[in-house]
Amino acid sequence: MVELMPGSIPKLLTDPSVGLFRADERVFEAMVEGWRSQMMARGLTTAYITNRLSVIRRFQAFTGTFPWQWNPADIEDYLTDRRSRATPITLSTLRGFSNGVAAFCSFVTNPAYGWAQFCADTFGEIPSQICFEWNTPRHTADDAVPPRRRAFSKVELQRLFDHIDDLVDREHASGSKRWLRLHRDSVAFKLCYAFGLRRRELTKLEIGDFGPNPHVPAYGRFGAVTVRWAKGTAASGPRRRTVLTVPEFEWVVPLVRDWLSPGRRDRFKTADRSDALWPSERGSQVTVSALGDSFAELREEAGLPAELGLHCLRHSYVTHLIEAGYDPTFVQTQVGHAYASTTGIYTSVSADFKQKAIQTMIAKRVATREDRADA
Repeated sequence: MVELMPGSIPKLLTDPSVGLFRADERVFEAMVEGWRSQMMARGLTTAYITNRLSVIRRFQAFTGTFPWQWNPADIEDYLTDRRSRATPITLSTLRGFSNGVAAFCSFVTNPAYGWAQFCADTFGEIPSQICFEWNTPRHTADDAVPPRRRAFSKVELQRLFDHIDDLVDREHASGSKRWLRLHRDSVAFKLCYAFGLRRRELTKLEIGDFGPNPHVPAYGRFGAVTVRWAKGTAASGPRRRTVLTVPEFEWVVPLVRDWLSPGRRDRFKTADRSDALWPSERGSQVTVSALGDSFAELREEAGLPAELGLHCLRHSYVTHLIEAGYDPTFVQTQVGHAYASTTGIYTSVSADFKQKAIQTMIAKRVATREDRADA
């Protein structure tokens, strides 16, 4: 018996002895299920597949027509409607909708699956690609980060960390239970900056994720950290990367070593139930939202701008490594960016750094001219 290729037309639809009641709806459902099978065969994640299928069903409900009747005006009307609501969706979400429809159209128009010929024979019409560069949002690296999001200056970082440290000391001296949570968050924020982590990457860290760098034995077991929940593509799920401890942030080594001392387990009773690096008072692991809320509260208390969120510590890591003279490719690898352009938009070097760079280039050019004159 010949196996059908995932995504192909099911035999029930091609059996001449079986009539198609409400043919348009049945064929559409078979197309959607065929696309599901094709995506599953490609190894895409269940969450990604579910999201894509939801986009197609919503789009079909909006148009009231079926894939063999769709045209470019339909996707334009749909995206316009989504963008024009009382609470407009983001450009990235809008792009996700158009990408989903484009992918589905590519599937049903691929001759290998036979849907185009089947629709021609059944309905006298064939599906076509309706998403193009001229009627869907463009994907550019420049719109990947909100314009107001930027790196902390070193002065702002010092102000924030000093405020948190002072607060921890005061709460501890007063006997307040709040000091333990503040101490945990203080270490977490500094580690986030020292390794350029995303928020989810930070919260998912475990004790065993730290390891030595054989080339820098002075850092002991904290020469590197393995990030197991790094951001992947929408279809691939989390990726893994290793971030090396760099000399500019070697102050994090004694900080983490102290945090992992026996006192951590003594103070957090929940720490005994897992190896999570950041236990909470009620659970084995602190949540992303809890750390984000804590950071926002402390930033406000320190009198810093509201646009400086927890993720901006990652921007600061990139920026400060570039200012320190690290190769951009190394920085890109450290933070796990697929494209150098993404690392570029994370970089917001200071005016002092720019002026020093200009002065260095001017000095080099003057020296070259003097050498030529002497020759």
